Amino acid sequence: MAEDLQKSKITVLMSTYNGEKYLTEQIESILNQRNVDVNILVRDDGSTDQTLTILKKYQEKGALVFYTGENLGPQRSFLHLLQNAPQCNYYAFADQDDVWLEDKLYSGIKEISSYGNHPALYTCQTQMTDQYLERIPTPQLHPRCTFGESLVYAYASGCTMVFNHALRTVITAYQPAFIDMHDWWIVSIAAAMKAHIVFDHSAHILYRQHSRNVKGLNDSKFKEWKQRIQRLLHKQQIRYHSALELYKGYYALLPQESKELIDLFIISKKSFKHRLRLLMDSRYKCGDKKTWVLFKLSVLLNTY
Repeated sequence: MAEDLQKSKITVLMSTYNGEKYLTEQIESILNQRNVDVNILVRDDGSTDQTLTILKKYQEKGALVFYTGENLGPQRSFLHLLQNAPQCNYYAFADQDDVWLEDKLYSGIKEISSYGNHPALYTCQTQMTDQYLERIPTPQLHPRCTFGESLVYAYASGCTMVFNHALRTVITAYQPAFIDMHDWWIVSIAAAMKAHIVFDHSAHILYRQHSRNVKGLNDSKFKEWKQRIQRLLHKQQIRYHSALELYKGYYALLPQESKELIDLFIISKKSFKHRLRLLMDSRYKCGDKKTWVLFKLSVLLNTY
């Protein structure tokens, strides 16, 4: 089995934006992946530092291909990459400032290689580090990997994902008008469509935390809870609008249980009776207790 997997081709999709400080280290860690045939496609999201100089150097060596575009933000930039990527057996997303352990891609492919034409998604635990790659305490995730949970809880980091061409085809079939983050969007589609989802509790990535992170885990409990409360009170309704996009793009393709879950999630915005049903339905339960409690509060306040 391992000998066959060593021939697996995977396209790594990276979005860059003013990433000169850590970019070389990240690219090298991708090129050093073991037992896989790696191609790297980069979209630069409007950098003004030396990022393009670094990318040109690697492109001239044949190590990657990159293109540039207007500043879309990470979520739209990654979806643009996925839409324009060449066909491949497997795909993975890469941030510009992490470092990958040598077995990261192979670990993902190994878990989903047997699913053939059935959509499959792998994601894993991260190991957080400071800017110097010194390991720091990292929250341990225990997701249930259900569709109901995916409507509530964004547990999968895009930089840990490996997925097959069958899932890529489903994802790119619809372009959402609203998207919070690409990783939440993708895991929600996968779960809704009953794709095979694997969460690996072993970390295969050094997830660097620094002052210029575009999107990352918070560096203090105070900041974490401040942001959680702000989201609760400011009525951004990110979960609801994400569910609406899933409904618009995929409802006709969903299995019956997924239809039931998304129907209740959406109709509850207009009905207190249905919100009570939503609160009592264990199929939405998520693996993070704090998120689950705050979600219930947001349902009561009708701000989810």
